Amino acid sequence: MATTIEQKPLLAVLPVGQDVIFTVSNSPIVSGETRVKIIAEVYIDTNPIVVASSSPVGTFKTTPNNAGVGMFNFSPIIESFVKSDNSGLLQSKYKTTLASDRPFSLHIVDKYSRNENSVRYIAINFTTEYLDNDPTSSTFGDIILDGTADVSEELTVYNGYVKNSDVLLLQNSNFGFNFVPFTLNPSGNGRFLTNAPIVQYATKNDYGTLAMTTNGLLELAYIRFTYTKTDGTTIVEQVLRNFTNGAYTSATSNSRSVFIYIGCYPGNLRNWSGTFQALIAAGTLESYTVQCFNSSNQALSESIKINLLCPNLKGYEPIRLTWLNQYGTWDYYTFNMKSSKMISTKGSTYQQLEGSWNDSSYRIDSFRGGKKAFRVNATEKITMNTDFVNESETAWFEELINSPEVFILNGYDASEAAFSTGSINALLNTYVIPVRLTTSSYTRKTVANDKIMQYTFEVEKSKTLRTQSV
Repeated sequence: MATTIEQKPLLAVLPVGQDVIFTVSNSPIVSGETRVKIIAEVYIDTNPIVVASSSPVGTFKTTPNNAGVGMFNFSPIIESFVKSDNSGLLQSKYKTTLASDRPFSLHIVDKYSRNENSVRYIAINFTTEYLDNDPTSSTFGDIILDGTADVSEELTVYNGYVKNSDVLLLQNSNFGFNFVPFTLNPSGNGRFLTNAPIVQYATKNDYGTLAMTTNGLLELAYIRFTYTKTDGTTIVEQVLRNFTNGAYTSATSNSRSVFIYIGCYPGNLRNWSGTFQALIAAGTLESYTVQCFNSSNQALSESIKINLLCPNLKGYEPIRLTWLNQYGTWDYYTFNMKSSKMISTKGSTYQQLEGSWNDSSYRIDSFRGGKKAFRVNATEKITMNTDFVNESETAWFEELINSPEVFILNGYDASEAAFSTGSINALLNTYVIPVRLTTSSYTRKTVANDKIMQYTFEVEKSKTLRTQSV
């Protein structure tokens, strides 16, 4: 018997927030030798891993436990190799400008963008070492590497986590979270990478993306937008999945193509779609749907409906938040009810001398003297209210409370791309504003308990406004 993997993750696609447990045995060595260690060489890459020609990112050892097996949890290791995607990638575009020429936020992408940081491949090579106790051997007293090894199957890990309420599947001793419903498939029941309700609301200026997983396969041929006008008629527009549109043209096994983002909210469509622009200008658009299809025109995913929000009659300013969701992609919500902004300041003061003490004669100046502010730093807090929501939105908002990354997302600006002086262009840094959610508690409401449901959230802008120093 040789070095053998006894326990491994049940599924080949898994979140880094799940325990990534491997149990490895080598019974003859463990029972017959001393100072035995099970060795794990961890390989992580964006391309499919070939252990024989790759270099590990780390080598880890463990002593067999009382059951004679080495046990590893690689989650703390691999989670540092994935993170959120915040920028458009390479061929993706904003108002026809390439991301490689003029960097921009992922949220405002025209059509498609691949992921840069959300997905990685991992494989582990397990071996065994021990101390040579044979006094007749030329290697007596040396650490010997057993000649057997076992390589794990390649795993696809993504920047997600498992909730306490999620069902973990178990087969023998292997366990894992079921990722299958989120893979596009010809049955039409594939899901986008979000727990948001399938009916969303957005103003005509709102930006946002949906993410999907194709696992490097060619099923996805295009995204279909079906626009419903106020008179009930519809218009269909398709966006091909290809390199020109920011995705990929042929099958690719690179991890950057496992998760693909589609800019599908009104602001994104206004960037490039003449059809959508005409509907907005005429005020005849009521709602539209977003759905994935293959080359045989079979639906691969659920249909997400986006209803167009009319301006609030009381004139409340809409505020759109985006946050990192359970699957490491982005969710959005527009707060279109009453909001308030509070600015708090904190500064340093000093006592200024009255008059001039460094001239040929003393002069009294009315603007000198007394307690002065040396510097004033301002922090802005915003309190926002939702409209009346349903129970599915109530459960979904829990991810906002738990999210480590939250931003305010500004809306479509028709004149934004106009600034250009020679080779100097305006940096597209005004759309995403980092904030910190200061609401620290959340009560899940239900129709039975609360009848009508509405929530209030408070955020604080992360960047402090630094004013002049004197």
